[in-house]
Amino acid sequence: MDRFAIFDPDILHLPFYDDEHRRFAHQVATWCEGQGDRWKTARGGHPDDSGRRMVELLGADGWLAGLDPESETHQYPADLRTVCLAREALAYTEDLADFAYSIQSLSATPIIRFGDEEQRRRYLPPMAKGLLVGAFAVSEKEAGSEVAAVGLSARRSGADYVLDGTKAWIAHATIADLFVVVARTGEGPGPLGLTAFMVPADSPGVRVEPLDAIAPRSFGHLVLEHCRVPTEAVLGRPGKGFIIAMDLLERFRMTVAAAAIGFARRAADAALAHTRSRRAFGSTLFDLQLVKASLADMEVRLHAATLLTARAAWECDRGSRRFARYSNIAKVYATEAAQETVDAAVQLFGAAGVIRDGVPERLYRQIRSLRIYEGSTDVLRLAVADALDVRRAGHTMEATAKEER
Repeated sequence: MDRFAIFDPDILHLPFYDDEHRRFAHQVATWCEGQGDRWKTARGGHPDDSGRRMVELLGADGWLAGLDPESETHQYPADLRTVCLAREALAYTEDLADFAYSIQSLSATPIIRFGDEEQRRRYLPPMAKGLLVGAFAVSEKEAGSEVAAVGLSARRSGADYVLDGTKAWIAHATIADLFVVVARTGEGPGPLGLTAFMVPADSPGVRVEPLDAIAPRSFGHLVLEHCRVPTEAVLGRPGKGFIIAMDLLERFRMTVAAAAIGFARRAADAALAHTRSRRAFGSTLFDLQLVKASLADMEVRLHAATLLTARAAWECDRGSRRFARYSNIAKVYATEAAQETVDAAVQLFGAAGVIRDGVPERLYRQIRSLRIYEGSTDVLRLAVADALDVRRAGHTMEATAKEER
């Protein structure tokens, strides 16, 4: 297989990336291509067992080393373009590996960005080695994409905080050793009254209710009943929970787009191979004009999604204050386009596309959730529109000021 088979080499050679990113892309693609037997073993059995094995595998082979900035084994750029490339490669070859990588990265990033020295020293090295599994808990049944609506309470009790309430739909909930939890401490109304906490899974009062998802995963509701944590468990400072949550989600939405690209490219490649070999009507499926049109649409969507995602990651890495806008755009387009591409692949496979554990069927189950988590498509469309309105208002004010001068 070509060194960039998992990626589009023409995209990788655009100025969005440098030689270090291209080296990383080559190495992660090469590694992924050789993991078939190990991944088959890791994903066997109960979702909890396979999820933990995947985290351990990624940690043991060094792909989580970037979660510990002080690690001497960290050899790749510590930026969002690298995370996106990793997720694209992992999603293309093994969806559970992408899930493990993404949730571990999602959980460690707020500690990297907002933790104090002691918090980073305590948690990041074992997370980078895959020895401590993290989970990020912000969603609730009444507060999904609306982070400001979080209701789980954290009240002061002497030198501690006592947490009461429930978090919903938490990835890695059933295997996590550490939860990063956003709770309401009441420093102000709405988003001003939220604080982030680090809650060890073995803390008294912590309970997990397992859930079954479309694609087998470690997944569940997190229940905290009179869970007492010390003030040292606060991440950042009291009242900063909303900022921490939004900073994280805005950065990781573009990585969801990257995973969607990996799924979509796998579906498109599988569809192309199938239509070239499947005999029909005296020739092959590929020779039918409608089939060619479907494959062409897949290619167009892949190119657009890949460029939007590369641009979003580049904007973030260069410090653009408006990177969140591009991250939202990339997630909306890439996840919706990937759903269309996977669905088209199932259609081209016909009956073979709905057989359990076939490539199209697995992708069909795996892709659906990407349009929901870390900001649903509908909510992010509103955010994109609102940003557009603000941008136009700013341009109008600037134009008016120039005319007055």
